[in-house]
Amino acid sequence: MKILIQAAKILDSNSPFHKKEKNVLIQNGRIADIGDKNFQADKLIKAEGMILSTGWFDLGTYVGDPGLEHKEDLESVGKAAAAGGFTEIATLPNTSPSIQTKNDVSYLIKGNSNRLVQLHPLASVTKNNKGEDLTEMIDLHEAGAVGFTDGLKPVWHTDIFLKSLQYLQKFNGVLIDHPEDIWLNMFGQMHEGLNSALLGLKGMPSIAEEIAISRNIKLLTYAGGRLHLSRLSTSKSIGLVRAAKKKMNITCDITAYQPLLDDSMLAGFDTNYKTNPPLRTKSDNDSLIKALKDGTIDVITSGHTPQDEESKSIEFDHADAGIVNLQTFAANLVSLSKDVKWDVLIEKVTTGPRTVLGLKQPSIDVDAKANLTLLDPNREWKFDEKTNLSKSKNSPWFNQTLTGKAVAVFNNDKQWLDL
Repeated sequence: MKILIQAAKILDSNSPFHKKEKNVLIQNGRIADIGDKNFQADKLIKAEGMILSTGWFDLGTYVGDPGLEHKEDLESVGKAAAAGGFTEIATLPNTSPSIQTKNDVSYLIKGNSNRLVQLHPLASVTKNNKGEDLTEMIDLHEAGAVGFTDGLKPVWHTDIFLKSLQYLQKFNGVLIDHPEDIWLNMFGQMHEGLNSALLGLKGMPSIAEEIAISRNIKLLTYAGGRLHLSRLSTSKSIGLVRAAKKKMNITCDITAYQPLLDDSMLAGFDTNYKTNPPLRTKSDNDSLIKALKDGTIDVITSGHTPQDEESKSIEFDHADAGIVNLQTFAANLVSLSKDVKWDVLIEKVTTGPRTVLGLKQPSIDVDAKANLTLLDPNREWKFDEKTNLSKSKNSPWFNQTLTGKAVAVFNNDKQWLDL
């Protein structure tokens, strides 16, 4: 089947067609031709005003499979990711059991040959993500793990963190950490500040993230290696990373929703705004936007953290943190595009995450494999029971009309279209 994408704006810094409007012909899973001609095709996609990029990659998607499939399983996350514009996702290891053996890694990747959305396992740094004993990281790497992390939990143990950096250098592996001082954040419900005081909720101070980052940077300076900091949220955190980038191999990401939401939105005790790290202040958000522009932030992630109804529809103090955000990610990007250029945003969801993990970069060029995402930044749609493909619906945008949607993805000789 031949599919022609007509008059899309190509954004791919690795492509000779970067920032140009071209017609792209896809046949048998490859890009058969690119140009100004209206190539013969079985299906025409009129893409004027749309953005065509290499396939989006999510660095750190939470999936409950194995063990917590009621939150999200491999089938549902694949559907939600494709509908959100992703062709590849790196999965977090916070499952039951955690991803800590070769068999665990094999379970996740064995179906990739038949999947549109490719799964790349991030394996646990410590057994059961407890921070106490190292996993067999070389074996896990050889089995197909693309990075090492305790996922939604920090690598809190200083000696374990140090040994992980040293151990991973044997194969140039990357340590991914969610920086958090768990003792300072103990029992915390939201960002510590005026709003937490007004609401009578125990706060999670900015310094809990910043102390962890300072420690991590000092350990990286001492041990060497590669470090990626995930889900940063504060102005000072960004400043620490900005300074460290001048001296060492360190990268970082933020979730797409972090700069768009702030702690004032918790006034109604809506648990869908409860996240970790918590929503911070508007001043912090301005710093994140600036860091996207100047290149301090390397990657934008979805922050997709599905939680079942029982975990969210309870008292705020007892609710679990997290937002489902694969399908609403494109709408987040549209909101961010008011302050950040599109080519910068696209780079942080395509080349950025693959560079962190050392994976091959796809390209929009003739005869290249079709690993593509087509975004309509003007498409209006409603995120509700009918359109939600995740098993969970913990989202502040649920039942809202959004602007911005991925309308086509191509990968592994498969496609998903919403046109």
